[in-house]
Amino acid sequence: MKLSFIGLGSMGHEMAKRLVDAGHDVGVWNRSSAPVDALVAVGASRLDSVKHAFDAPVVLSMLSNDAAALDQFTPDNLASAAPGTIHVNMSSLSLAAADELSARHAAAGVSYIAAPVLGRPPVAAAGELNILAAGSTKDLDAVAPILDVLGKKTWVMGDNARTANLVKICVNFNLIHAIEALGESIALVESGGVDAELFVELLTSSLFGGVAYGGYGKAIATKTYRPAGFSVALGSKDLGLVESAATEAGLELPTVPALREVFNATLANPDLEGADWASIAEISRQASK
Repeated sequence: MKLSFIGLGSMGHEMAKRLVDAGHDVGVWNRSSAPVDALVAVGASRLDSVKHAFDAPVVLSMLSNDAAALDQFTPDNLASAAPGTIHVNMSSLSLAAADELSARHAAAGVSYIAAPVLGRPPVAAAGELNILAAGSTKDLDAVAPILDVLGKKTWVMGDNARTANLVKICVNFNLIHAIEALGESIALVESGGVDAELFVELLTSSLFGGVAYGGYGKAIATKTYRPAGFSVALGSKDLGLVESAATEAGLELPTVPALREVFNATLANPDLEGADWASIAEISRQASK
């Protein structure tokens, strides 16, 4: 299938490469040229603009935040798309941005699917992502073979694009809580002379098995925060999405102010610059000294 892929960060690069390796004719675009060059070297073709990306019948995108998505998916860039074009936006965005992009695509006659993903770059490279998708049944059926290359399961969340983004926001909120709970409990057991790795092994072997506690627990116990699989800044952005969604829903989430303080303190710590978001645990360690 002829596809376009927009946004070649650490996640987007791995996803686009899987599509190339699967035999699809993939055109790629990125604001910087080096990621494009790397994919052209393995069989992708170079796109000179986002507007030209919409020459393909299916466009996938993985941009970093609301601003990047709104800057690229303008009415002008969407206007040249042929009838029946489908855009699968795999970024984690706010509900407001999801609504705005849905409206822009509808005005341009472009079908829009929100499909944020769960997983880090190695998971994307292996095609083992969980994909949270929302859009029309017809459009979802049309892109299902493409999503099957990228993920182990596509979770259909309904026909309103914002729903998929809401679910992704809430999944990341749970991850933030898991990391903070690990950080606080590890700081406490360490204060009593308990080995942090032994404590994490206990947690993951008994009540808290799974990727979050196993992966982040080990990172926190061993203070292994580099290279960052997901940065503190991106985690802070995701907490901001929670704050916005809660405000829209009229909900007061009691833990959010405390988590915001932790993220702000981590971002202000020069020793944690560029570290993985698991490093928010260091704020609890420092508080215990």
